[in-house]
Amino acid sequence: MNEPVTSETYADQLRRLAELTARVRAQRAEAHTWHEQQCAAAERAVADAEAALARAERELVDARELQERVDAEAAHLWQQLRGRLGGSGRRAGGPPAPAPGATADPVPLLDGVRELLNRTRQPGDLPGSVNPLLALCGVAGAVLAYALGGAARAAGDRYGGELAVGLPVLALVVTLLGPLVGLVPAKVLADRRHAVLGPRPMAVVLVAGLVTTVALLVAGR
Repeated sequence: MNEPVTSETYADQLRRLAELTARVRAQRAEAHTWHEQQCAAAERAVADAEAALARAERELVDARELQERVDAEAAHLWQQLRGRLGGSGRRAGGPPAPAPGATADPVPLLDGVRELLNRTRQPGDLPGSVNPLLALCGVAGAVLAYALGGAARAAGDRYGGELAVGLPVLALVVTLLGPLVGLVPAKVLADRRHAVLGPRPMAVVLVAGLVTTVALLVAGR
């Protein structure tokens, strides 16, 4: 048979049970505190990550807007440069692509290009010293048109029929367009001198071409 537990042993067991209960309660409280701390840390980490993501999205939007502005400004400045260079600039094609690995701020670079273009001389009209060349362009255009017209009239006389009626009319039209033909070499001359073929140079070419055309028509009668 089991021997009865003495009161002293029973009191020790109660005390031990109380101590274990207190220890379990303390450990449980510690576990709850640790869990709450971990949850708070996780919430802070999530909040920080969301804030970082929002900042990254704003930076991406700003970077795209900056890229669009830079591309538009670069295209505009390139167009101005091509206009300054004349014919050679038109053969240059589109603006150059960005340099790979470039990290510099493009805004100061664009400002520098804009300032440089503003300091360069604006293209003006051809000087009066090239008027003889312009007149020669008009004369050459009129002579070329008259020669083509003469060839068309000769072809009409040779083949006869409907060509004998239509080609002389075409020859007259080509001959009358002779003063305008001289504008083509005059434009090439202006482009090579980085100048504009303004009203005065055009008038010189047209007057010379018109006088030549009239003289050729009178002489050909």
